[in-house]
Amino acid sequence: MAPVRTLVVWCPDWPVLAAEIVDGVPAAGPVAVLRANRVVACSEAARRDGVRRGLRKREAQARCPRLTTIEYDPGRDTRAFEPVVAAIEAVVAGVEVTRPGAAALAARGPARYFGGEEQAAERIVEQIAEACAVESQVGVADGVFAAGLAARTGRIIPSGGTPEFLAGQPLEALARPALTDLLRRLGLRTLADFAALPAADVLARFGFDAALAHRLAAGHDHRPLAVRRPPADLEVTETYDEPLDRVDAAAFAARTLAERLHATLAGHGLACTRLGIEAVTAHGQELHRVWRHDGLLTAAAIADRVRWQLDGWLTGTNRRPGADVRGVPPRPTAGIVRLRLVPEGVLAHAGLQPGLWGETGEERQRAHRALSRVQGILGPESVVTAVLGGGRSPLDQVRLVPWGDERTPARPTAPWPGRIPPPSPALVLPAPLPAAVYDSSGEPVRVSARLEVSAAPARLAIGTAPPVAIVGWSGPWPVDERWWAPAEARRRARFQVSLADGGALLLSLAAGQWSVEAVYD
Repeated sequence: MAPVRTLVVWCPDWPVLAAEIVDGVPAAGPVAVLRANRVVACSEAARRDGVRRGLRKREAQARCPRLTTIEYDPGRDTRAFEPVVAAIEAVVAGVEVTRPGAAALAARGPARYFGGEEQAAERIVEQIAEACAVESQVGVADGVFAAGLAARTGRIIPSGGTPEFLAGQPLEALARPALTDLLRRLGLRTLADFAALPAADVLARFGFDAALAHRLAAGHDHRPLAVRRPPADLEVTETYDEPLDRVDAAAFAARTLAERLHATLAGHGLACTRLGIEAVTAHGQELHRVWRHDGLLTAAAIADRVRWQLDGWLTGTNRRPGADVRGVPPRPTAGIVRLRLVPEGVLAHAGLQPGLWGETGEERQRAHRALSRVQGILGPESVVTAVLGGGRSPLDQVRLVPWGDERTPARPTAPWPGRIPPPSPALVLPAPLPAAVYDSSGEPVRVSARLEVSAAPARLAIGTAPPVAIVGWSGPWPVDERWWAPAEARRRARFQVSLADGGALLLSLAAGQWSVEAVYD
């Protein structure tokens, strides 16, 4: 089945505009939205000063000293986007929110009604500008993914021309940084290069998410091909005696209903990709919105979207000054008495590999949010992960990088002469422990300039601890580093030893002094 002809509405720099609409932050000035201490969106004025997505906060402020920084808030973005979606619905039907700042709909109906795709796009852009005083761009192509890329430049891709349009797009268009980095290291540069790989091999080598990305790169909108109509009993509905007119009460109701829906879908081996949210107020007003997601909606993800939507409905329609509110539905005049969740798109959930912290996506995102919050409180260096690279000693091979930073090794992993042979030690000491090594007669063991050992090591004494017998050893493994810089030169010999008490250590001898560098399991 060919991808559906799709029209995508995109509002550039939406997190910045949302901050202006909700919090009054002047979007005309240099503004950056931060998440985990990195820029995720910035204003045009900030870009003129060199600010870009992915920069750390300190570097962004160095490039633009006048930069105003605000924290990323998906709830704020969703509340501010609700009037935009309502404005689109005033002229067309069947709008699906892909994320705050972007919405999609089938292009055929509006094109026939307004006399063409270009005319439909112009009418939608005009409606958003009049009702919300917000600039937007529209892209039309075969499939949601391609239409979203086309919207970035305001293009209408002719029917059947989507594969050619996608072929020249860079891998970064997939919005999957880890996969993009891996593919680039394999020599791939464009979506055409990725699409040329066999689909079965991509799934086997890179996993489920990469297989979905591979379909997008090939010009196939994977959800319409895989989604089936859910049976009616998958819908969940809740009626409330006391109308929900507060956001906190609505948030609790959203989580309860989301967990029911997720449990129902899991019982059928399904997962939701497109969620319909329907609400009825005490005065009989009916509200409806459809949320679309690139992956599989977990219980937490469903609850977040329901909470954001209810927040947008209950707190009213924030708009920029000068916006025309004619034709836009007003804030509900009463609380919500009935809430229904409809899984309008589902996929078979079988065969997904659980993540390290539990269910795919859910616990992983919770862990990421928790670690990012710790960084926000204590600083980026408070949470680090180890990256293995090249080097001659175990300490040289490990680099600690802040959580969320690019995991690049400090040194290339090419073969290093003088590198310690496997196995690698389990514990590398941050500071070597002073030690002494003796032969069977009690004399200190030495190593000559020709790497000749004075005698077989027999006993090891670490600090003031009593000596322990050495039952096995190998070495020496010499290293002579930076001999051309006398102040930085380092010459030493390393030994691997096993002890009578069952321990195994990595020792080094430099300038006549023995020390313990690492411990083996």
